[in-house]
Amino acid sequence: MLVLAFDTATDVATSALVLDGHVLGERAGTARALVGDVDDLLASAGSTPADLDALVVGTGPGSFTSTRIGLAFARGLGLALEIPGAGVSTLDALAAAQPGAYPVVDARRQEVFVEGPRVLSPDDLELAEGVLCIGGGAVRYRAVFERLGAVVPPDDDERHLPHARLHAGLARDFADVDRLEPIYVRAPDAERSGT
Repeated sequence: MLVLAFDTATDVATSALVLDGHVLGERAGTARALVGDVDDLLASAGSTPADLDALVVGTGPGSFTSTRIGLAFARGLGLALEIPGAGVSTLDALAAAQPGAYPVVDARRQEVFVEGPRVLSPDDLELAEGVLCIGGGAVRYRAVFERLGAVVPPDDDERHLPHARLHAGLARDFADVDRLEPIYVRAPDAERSGT
């Protein structure tokens, strides 16, 4: 089965083309570059969109707008190609990078998204001594997490990215792409301000 997987919920969007569990190619960029990255992945594999059997998309939590970009792309592509899709939490994909790792996504406004999923200030987390924190939130609030006794890999460590290949490996329930739903955890800024 040829699967296209991608996640746009964080500052770095990732995409991967996976054939029967074997990664044919991966890209890391921005949500705005997703279409170009997918075209490159397919071309490099000698494939076309018509060859795809399924999609896997990161459902967040993360940036409201970026998460919506990924879901809209998945729905449009899935409907056009008449193929199923599956959603995978960005936090779950991050955690899959290393067993025992604690995923942390930057939620802006001096907050982070963590397992639960929930959103809170990094200072309010209760972490076990020596726990490995990975993700953009761990990088941004490194000083806080290290003060709390956590270990944060160097900023350029690959484990900080929600690799789309990990999403593909975690996907289980493929269904109509219209059923894919985002994980927001909190209301979007426009809704909070009453606009």
